[in-house]
Amino acid sequence: MTWITGQIIGEECMRAALMIGVAWGAIALVSSPSYGQQTTSPDPSTTSPSTEPKVDSAAADTAQEVPASGLGDIIVTAQRREENLQRAAVPVDVISPSALLRSGISNPTALGSLVPSLSVTPAGGGRPNIFLRGVGNFTANPLFDSSIAFNYDNVYLGRPGSTSGFFYDLERIEVLKGPQGTLYGRNATGGAINVIPVRPKAGKLSGYLTASYGNYDSVTAEGAINLPLGPNGALRVSGSVIDHDGYLSDGTSDEETHAFRVQLLGELTPDLTVRVSGDYESLGGRGVGAYYVSSYRFNPTAGQYVVTPSGLGPNVGLFDPRAQAFRRTLFGGPAGRRLTDLQDLSYVDNEYFGVNAEIAYQTRFGTLTIIPAWRSDTQDNTNNTQGFLANVFQKDEQFSTEARFAGDRVGPIDYTLGALYFWERNKARFAVGQQALANFQDNLQKTESKAVFARLTAHLTDAFRLVGGVRYTHDSKDFSGTADGFTVVCAAPACPTAPLLPQVSFPTQFGLPLPAFGAVVPLIGTGALLARGPLIAVDNTQTMDRITYRGAIEVNIALQSLLYASVETGFRSGGQQPVRGFEQYQPEYITAWTAGSKNRFFDNRLQLNVEAFLWKYRNQQLASIGVDSTGRQNFFVRNIGRSTNYGAEAEARLLATPTTILNAQVQYLHTNYDRFTYVVPTGNAPPFTGCAAAISPMAPTTRIVDCSGRPAFNSPKWTVNLGVDQTFEIGDYKLVASANTQYRSSRYVGFDFVADQLVGSTWQSDAQVTFAPADDRWSVAGFVRNIENDRFLLNANTLAIGSAVVALPNVPRTYGVRGSVKF
Repeated sequence: MTWITGQIIGEECMRAALMIGVAWGAIALVSSPSYGQQTTSPDPSTTSPSTEPKVDSAAADTAQEVPASGLGDIIVTAQRREENLQRAAVPVDVISPSALLRSGISNPTALGSLVPSLSVTPAGGGRPNIFLRGVGNFTANPLFDSSIAFNYDNVYLGRPGSTSGFFYDLERIEVLKGPQGTLYGRNATGGAINVIPVRPKAGKLSGYLTASYGNYDSVTAEGAINLPLGPNGALRVSGSVIDHDGYLSDGTSDEETHAFRVQLLGELTPDLTVRVSGDYESLGGRGVGAYYVSSYRFNPTAGQYVVTPSGLGPNVGLFDPRAQAFRRTLFGGPAGRRLTDLQDLSYVDNEYFGVNAEIAYQTRFGTLTIIPAWRSDTQDNTNNTQGFLANVFQKDEQFSTEARFAGDRVGPIDYTLGALYFWERNKARFAVGQQALANFQDNLQKTESKAVFARLTAHLTDAFRLVGGVRYTHDSKDFSGTADGFTVVCAAPACPTAPLLPQVSFPTQFGLPLPAFGAVVPLIGTGALLARGPLIAVDNTQTMDRITYRGAIEVNIALQSLLYASVETGFRSGGQQPVRGFEQYQPEYITAWTAGSKNRFFDNRLQLNVEAFLWKYRNQQLASIGVDSTGRQNFFVRNIGRSTNYGAEAEARLLATPTTILNAQVQYLHTNYDRFTYVVPTGNAPPFTGCAAAISPMAPTTRIVDCSGRPAFNSPKWTVNLGVDQTFEIGDYKLVASANTQYRSSRYVGFDFVADQLVGSTWQSDAQVTFAPADDRWSVAGFVRNIENDRFLLNANTLAIGSAVVALPNVPRTYGVRGSVKF
């Protein structure tokens, strides 16, 4: 109780300090002697992400001049048309290429440090967990669809594991918050992430190269060259290399990434432009690592669980001898003996390919854009992030074509019409070993999605607009899959010599006699049996369709002030899985209300944006490790019920002096599962959970777990981002000092709501100093990230076989030097 009271007081003090800081900033603005003078902004390649104008910076070779009177503008395409971010009546954050470079972001997992509403954590095998304002999924299983749509170069990517390898030579990244039920539509119930590469520049020769070296023997490099093909064409070739040692003591949490992209642009006629792009990425190394937080054991006399800390720090990986010694103390459940060392088999060998095109044709009535795309990937990895070994071999292929027509205004009406066809084939084999049990799955999933959409904007006056949008989506999923499971069961009081199951790809590799489905065979001389569950087979087709809509009001209340309000709905497809009792899960739905205002004051020196939101989910999907109706442990999707999320976000950007930019974002978020229940087999002890659990009066062989009233995962009540950029002019050169920090209040990062899955409030800060000439043709920088070296938890789960909590820690303090040159 004292700890909880202290945390509440600490959060209140934090809020008070923030209010004082805002007031101080306002006073400094009014009293600044330079206020009202003509000024220039700090160099845009070194400013913080929320203050940068729409520039190509180092990655795009040339810079648009920053308006002399204040903050620059950012151009976005979040609503499928080019517009000033301050005129886009939707909640969206934009991350610039220089912000990505400064923050060391090479994959989706670090985007949350720049976007307060976003949380992206690694899940092993190259798959990220993406949560936005508490909405998202744990993605240990690649079969299901993410609730945050990920789009690369205007192409929707169906698999969460295919979202890395794009984070170089970028124009920007847009993070749209809330359902995108009309223009994006498919599986965007929580939001969308748009990764937009730099386009080739017709008739221009240019390029850049950036390289850095840091601790953990980290070497990163990226670059691009833009070659003119006459005055109306260009070829752009870009690439990236990332290599660093493991952050954990066993060498895990390393990275080996190589990627390149080739784009060809041709302005074939004054009205027709064609761009074709191809990309490749390989992801290798040992993969993400984890560590043991604690063990737990049920005390039947006290009627509660006793939790014992592991005594291991967050840098001690699972294959470290100290961790292996701890593992040998864990009891292997049904096997009647303790576990043995975890086999050191962790690796990642993934490859990704893609080809897409953009055909833009200007007609007398508007612009027609057609985007055909094909993508394929092969994922072969064994990860240990759950505390056991899981081998995934997966082959994905997708094809899509989107057509949009942005019509010229007809009287007071402008409009966008479009259609999307998406086809995907996902073939996967999983082999999961927990020593006392092993599960094998073979799955083939085919998805076909068709959609048509329209959005109309009625300009009733120059300052007042009504917006209406609608989308019809039809999804069809063909699924065939099987699941085969084995368990070592002790038939004696104890079985200390019972053989445990090694990690293998196929059951025949156990080296043990295999029982028939639903049968057992004795393991001679051990007192144990090898039990094989019944074969679970699913072969079915599921079809779903939905009409989603958007309605909005937009008002220009002043020359540089916009007020907007909207209601929008979203829909995420259901699916199928070879899990007894959970063979099919249903679609989820959301209705979201948003109101906001975007403003510029004091001759473009102060930007203040605010937004309030209310999200209501129905039939919400959640993926996690669980137990099916036969008592077999698995990772699967459940429809858990309803939830309500609401809150507000404020963003301020201040050009305090001609060479000083201050940046602040504050989000308040309240999340609540209105109805969150699921069932588990009764077992010998109640489930290890922070939720209420009771034997069902209607089915005594099951327990009902009720987590209603709990907050959503990865949903801190308060998130604060603060940043400053200070430029010092030194003759023909400049020195730019940048610093930023992020505060997040406590949040749950695991499915079970136990104490070891609750992360307390955290601060994480970065800093950088850059020296460059006035024309920015080259630069040298020194940087440090996670100055506090805080190794807080990103994700934590319970290891049922072994009764332990296993977690993924944050990246430790990293530092290094970087050099850049462009021409």
